[in-house]
Amino acid sequence: MYPVPRVELCLALLFTLLATTSVFAQTGSPSATPVTLPELSVEGAGKTTNGTITVPSVAAQRALVNSTVGSVAFVDARDFQNRYANTLRDVLKDTPGVFVQERYGQEMRLSIRGSGISRGFHLRGIEVLQDGIPINLADGSGDFYQIDPLALRSVEVYKGGNALTFGATTLGGAINFVTPTAYTAFAPNILRIDGGSFGTIRENFQFSRISGPVDFLINGTITNSDGYRDHESQRTQNFNANIGYKLAPGVETRFYVGVYLTDQKLPGTLTLFNALNAPTIANPSAVAGNQSRKVETERIANRTSFALDVGKLDIDTWAIHKSLYHPIFQVIDQDGWTYGISPHWSGTFDIAGYRNDTILGLRASAGQNSALQFFNVAGQRGGQTLNALQSASNYEAYGENRFWFLPDVALMTGAKAFSSNRTYSNKGGFAANPNVQFANATYEGINPKIGLLWQPLPDIQVFGDITRSRDVPDFSDLAQQNSLRTTFVPLEAQRAWTYEAGTRGRIDRLAWDVTLYRSEIRDELINFSINPGLNIPAATFNAPRTLHQGVEAAVSIDMVRDFSGIGDTIIASQIWTHNDFRFINDPVFGNNQIAGIPRDVLRTVLTYAHPGGFYFSPSVDWVPQGAFADHANTLQVPGYALFNIQTGIDFKNGVSLFLDARNLTDERYISDISVVTNASTAVGGAAALAAFYPGNGRSFFGGVRASF
Repeated sequence: MYPVPRVELCLALLFTLLATTSVFAQTGSPSATPVTLPELSVEGAGKTTNGTITVPSVAAQRALVNSTVGSVAFVDARDFQNRYANTLRDVLKDTPGVFVQERYGQEMRLSIRGSGISRGFHLRGIEVLQDGIPINLADGSGDFYQIDPLALRSVEVYKGGNALTFGATTLGGAINFVTPTAYTAFAPNILRIDGGSFGTIRENFQFSRISGPVDFLINGTITNSDGYRDHESQRTQNFNANIGYKLAPGVETRFYVGVYLTDQKLPGTLTLFNALNAPTIANPSAVAGNQSRKVETERIANRTSFALDVGKLDIDTWAIHKSLYHPIFQVIDQDGWTYGISPHWSGTFDIAGYRNDTILGLRASAGQNSALQFFNVAGQRGGQTLNALQSASNYEAYGENRFWFLPDVALMTGAKAFSSNRTYSNKGGFAANPNVQFANATYEGINPKIGLLWQPLPDIQVFGDITRSRDVPDFSDLAQQNSLRTTFVPLEAQRAWTYEAGTRGRIDRLAWDVTLYRSEIRDELINFSINPGLNIPAATFNAPRTLHQGVEAAVSIDMVRDFSGIGDTIIASQIWTHNDFRFINDPVFGNNQIAGIPRDVLRTVLTYAHPGGFYFSPSVDWVPQGAFADHANTLQVPGYALFNIQTGIDFKNGVSLFLDARNLTDERYISDISVVTNASTAVGGAAALAAFYPGNGRSFFGGVRASF
């Protein structure tokens, strides 16, 4: 660990500074769709229509996101509610800077600015929230299976240090998935059924009501699919509900309940040749070991909000129970709890006649996970190989301030102080893992932020900022696995300074959102697979110096308005994410590209929309050059282009019909890679390296949705 000031002193200094600022407060006045870019005006951001104090209206959510000094994105579920949205890729594919790629079923790679760039499973470096409340486990690890696209009302993407509004200061930032309430739902009742290729069928219902001070909403989705590949069948059952109660004028409490059940067979990775020429087969070891992932998760959370004379106070509490049965190279059998509390205040007031926006927050979370492992006997438990306890705790304090020293220019300052502990206890006693091991690591630090926001017009913003991030290792990094035993490996926290500048806005027919960034990283947590064919969790090491830089760009233009004299339109959109991620004078890899993510990802969409509700939207997903499969840069997968069509009609009576045709040319391509250090030194050579996930072939999905 590097020496840092004690967290107790950091907290005292942070809150003394922000409290001193607050003393000067003088007043309490808060200041069928193609790819679209957000409206930017923040006027009236404190007012809501069709919202409540715990969950404001979608317009207010959008305005709050766009008041951020830095790169952000907002996705209204209206943009995909009448489409086939089955995974997070379907939700986020039009968001620049977000790399989201399917492996199989609901398993994906999700990365922002190279967070967890070479991680072959799950999530690192992005905080995932639902309704502003974390769903990551206490050690920072996360998954996507409990995010149901059909249970969303909006998505808020805060890239990098711009997620400080939630207390998140990781390299990737945070994504907040907002579910509807009875006030923000599209309709009181929604019924939906869709399906198509690979034996896919999905049913969804939503029911909501308002009765005096009480409102509630229930949403449920059941999905069954055989999958594109052999041994890829899945069944998911997602249930989300919330109930709100207005305790008094300006005081409201809302409870969230969720149950998420996933049963997914795993097809494993293939050699490059098989992935491109026989993509539907499964890895033989995945079939022999009946590899799968069965997850049962229950979540309960509460937000209680108070409208104060100055600003608003939210108090969040949550508890998550997760049970995992995961036969891969061994049977991973885990059961654990995560719980936390977070008070959060935000408000607008005047300082000497100048507008000032302030956010203050505290957050404490902890959890324990019982981690057992057994030999895998055709998917069943054999002899036990591990009995360990993983404990994590986090204490955080954060604040952000925007001071409008000119009517259209704001200075933003902020900081987060944190202390995170990871404790690991391996009880040993097994022939395959005889040694007892106890380890304890504490990570502390302060992450500052400074920036400027210029808003010359309500619909145009220009910004620049500098942020500090730290990513604390999770137990998938710290408790590393070889073919027989698990060992705690002490790792440093990943640290980075990120510099970004950008602009977003709209002028008549043209809308844009463009950001350039550069992250200078020390001790980046880099992964590599020991034997991807056996599905052994990847090993992690600290790379001394690395660089992540790139471009996040989206441009949309109304090419034709009133195309045939009846109010129809043609809109063209282009999304471009450029990734330049490399080692810097590394003793092993020199200045090589970090493997796992391609340099350029482009998406072009052309949409015709008729005022009667009909739309037709062809698109092309293009990766000119594929990613490297190894950090030694000896093997690179080919690029690809996918041609897709979405079409449908939204009737005025609330019924929608839609069709989604994907990869119409049946392109063979690599969707993701289980990264290794050097493909040329793999057993049997690069040709025998089973490290590749084939992308899905030609597919067709359709459905009907009724709102009433």
